Amino acid sequence: MMSRSYTNLLDLAEGNFAALGPAGGMGRRRSGSFGLKRMSRVMTVPGTLSELDGEDESERAATNSVASDVPSSLAGDRLILVSNQLPIVARRRPDGRGWSFSWDDDSLLLQLRDGIPEEMEVLFVGSLRADVPVADQDEVSQALLDRFRCAPVFLPDPLNERFYHRFCKRHLWPLFHYMLPFSSSGPTETTSSSTAASSSGNGRFDRSAWESYVLANKFFFEKVVEVINPEDDYVWVHDYHLMALPTFLRRRFNRLRMGFFLHSPFPSSEIYRTLPVREEILKALLNCDLIGFHTFDYARHFLSCCSRMLGIEYQSKRGYIGLEYFGRTVGIKIMPVGVHMGQLQSGLRLPDKEWRLSELQQQFEGKTVLLGVDDMDIFKGINLKLLAFENMLRTHPKWQGRAVLVQIANPARGRGKDLEAIQVEIQETCQRINGEFGQSGYSPVVFIDRDVSSVEKIAYYTIAECVVVTAVRDGMNLTPYEYIVCRQGAPGSESISEVSGPKKSMLVVSEFIGCSPSLSGAIRVNPWNVEATAEAMNEAISMSEQEKRLRHEKHYRYVSSHDVAYWSKSFIQDLERACKDHFRRTCWGIGLGFGFRVVALDPHFTKLNLDSIVNAYEMSESRAILLDYDGTLVPQTSINKTPSAEVLSIINTLCSDRRNIVFLVSGRDKDKLGEWFSSCPKLGIAAEHGYFLRWSRDEEWQTCSQTLDFGWMQMAKPVMNLYTEATDGSYIETKESALVWHHQDADPGFGSSQAKEMLDHLESVLANEPVTVKSGQFIVEVKPQGVSKGLVAERILATMKERGKPADFVLCIGDDRSDEDMFENIADIMKRSMVAPRTSFFACTVGQKPSKAKFYLDDTFEVVTMLSTLADATEPELETDSADELAASISSLDIGDEQTEPNDRAIGES
Repeated sequence: MMSRSYTNLLDLAEGNFAALGPAGGMGRRRSGSFGLKRMSRVMTVPGTLSELDGEDESERAATNSVASDVPSSLAGDRLILVSNQLPIVARRRPDGRGWSFSWDDDSLLLQLRDGIPEEMEVLFVGSLRADVPVADQDEVSQALLDRFRCAPVFLPDPLNERFYHRFCKRHLWPLFHYMLPFSSSGPTETTSSSTAASSSGNGRFDRSAWESYVLANKFFFEKVVEVINPEDDYVWVHDYHLMALPTFLRRRFNRLRMGFFLHSPFPSSEIYRTLPVREEILKALLNCDLIGFHTFDYARHFLSCCSRMLGIEYQSKRGYIGLEYFGRTVGIKIMPVGVHMGQLQSGLRLPDKEWRLSELQQQFEGKTVLLGVDDMDIFKGINLKLLAFENMLRTHPKWQGRAVLVQIANPARGRGKDLEAIQVEIQETCQRINGEFGQSGYSPVVFIDRDVSSVEKIAYYTIAECVVVTAVRDGMNLTPYEYIVCRQGAPGSESISEVSGPKKSMLVVSEFIGCSPSLSGAIRVNPWNVEATAEAMNEAISMSEQEKRLRHEKHYRYVSSHDVAYWSKSFIQDLERACKDHFRRTCWGIGLGFGFRVVALDPHFTKLNLDSIVNAYEMSESRAILLDYDGTLVPQTSINKTPSAEVLSIINTLCSDRRNIVFLVSGRDKDKLGEWFSSCPKLGIAAEHGYFLRWSRDEEWQTCSQTLDFGWMQMAKPVMNLYTEATDGSYIETKESALVWHHQDADPGFGSSQAKEMLDHLESVLANEPVTVKSGQFIVEVKPQGVSKGLVAERILATMKERGKPADFVLCIGDDRSDEDMFENIADIMKRSMVAPRTSFFACTVGQKPSKAKFYLDDTFEVVTMLSTLADATEPELETDSADELAASISSLDIGDEQTEPNDRAIGES
């Protein structure tokens, strides 16, 4: 029995996976056993990478070798296209001896090659739509690789059943089309009734099916590994079947240039968040460099999910949307796919098309033809279209005997109670309409429930006055595009049987399909509103000829210029742009399972070495140690924020050395910090980001700003109160020198929107006041000008120089955005001769990556360990002099966050 929490990629990489189902015999074949002739490749992963368990030593050595630090040019690169199915038609020869293969001309994967540079080699990875016996798989693999540049993936039948039919089609496909499994039977389709009976949980989430999905993605990963040149290849993964694949690939090749395109809708966060493995899939996709969607709505839903579930906000820069994810920028691409113009225009020139077109023109002579071309499934809204057409005939009797709806329904590829119910409804509706409005020689509905060849479909497109698409949810739907091209006709070909006169077309399209935003001249409808759809049909076929022509021209310009080649070329160019810095940065992988991600940092950003800092510490004579508090000396997640006895002891030891100036620089209020560190007489404290400063416990608090007038608070607080009342979960923290509006407990989207609006409002109201309005992580803060941790650090180092003891050792530690000012200011100070020559400077961030600091430590435990090591190297002095007092006072400045005591709700920015 499989574990219910089996999602660790390390275990899957090891092959430790239970047999899938009673069929047994599903032994997993290693990628090396497929017999594929390996292509020349160098397995290179610059930087540090956690290794997969179970790999042999030769593979590890190859994986971790470094061959180049410079990215290759696009001309020398290769593109590996990975999808669930190869663009290949495979057939068993009639004599049963061997196989015959041919390209599938209708495959999008094949068509997109037109937009790829000619000098760029293309290799396909995917499964075959044929059951190839195990004995033939090696031979088939070699033949496809040699003749078609295709590397087939062979999934054992039990695995494929669980991967494709039980997870992809019974969980992901319905969910991405906004259908939830409210009952155990579920809304999804299955291939047979026996499958439905054997599916544990039926419509409910099936953990074993998810495990099969992950393992199937592992099979695709192994095939990619066989053929990849990691430094030279781009990898483009397609659609929801392979959303776990990017994590496998990124784990093995941390600098691999990789993109993903989703060909289905991406649901709103309210729908997507119901998926039990929601975060695993999001994190897997974020291992790509570029993620593509058909429409902004789909991209917006994805970005909203990243914000609400992972706390990652997107940024738009120069027209490009990106997500900052552990130092990597994951690009978001919004570009609807197009049709293959060459293939459609070739079909328009086929001789077979002429007699079919002539036949249809005779059949529908004197009639106005509305056309629907849809797959027979539960989302295409065929039944709604029929009801709308019936309503049009009833409310506009002039079309009775004149208007014909030809509905082509591609045969169903699945089974299920919902689909069967819709098919019955469609049949009954057709009979009812034809019975009520039919006449001798006239059937208002012509329902074609069979395979229709592409030539016959082109003929129907050519004679139709209007195409109607009423899908209730569809990823893209290229039917309107194909119709527009067919109505235009083949360039330079004016056949006698073609529609004469100016080219014209009309579209009635659902607002819930991906192509709708790009067809601005179409009449958009809500297909659930049958009456409105009926009126749209009437409007479309009643419109003036000139208006039809103008709309057609507008649509044709777009469709012809935004074809599938334009789409693929644009995606490849953006992928290249997203990956341009891959070989210029230090990368390493961290995390287990789907928590794995690659951290990309500046090459000079390294972990703080204890030996190095201790050596520099012991050799120095005048030291400045600036420490943040929250997130640096105590964890951000800790409820009890009181400093531990160990921390107090370490600080007192550091303060006891007359060569040390130790400061806490924090955003917290002065009273709380003074109370917590009352046992540290020589410690200096800078509270509220340095507005209040105290050189030692026995001295009075000083203010570091010339601003004494806080009348601006009376202006700012009413504005902040207004937003607090309107934003559930937000609150105001009132400090002596600042006001902070917090919205971490509010709805993420609404809180962020309100924060932006408040920022603009406050800047307008306080434009003439001596204050600064800034936004941070879940906060908007108003504080006096000239107050920051960077200025505090500058003041401390300047004071040390004035006293004749310029610092020759500077240690500065913090964990958040406010500390970045300190890191930046101190780096600038080093250039202005405010410290001794050859000063050892250690700016260290805790956890946050990337950072303006040059060093990092992972957590507060490592910070305390490092400070303890420095304390051990400290030589305490029993006597104190003025220099000691100065050191103690300066060490009281703090670099940390501002958080109130555990029972207080307010949490200040550090």
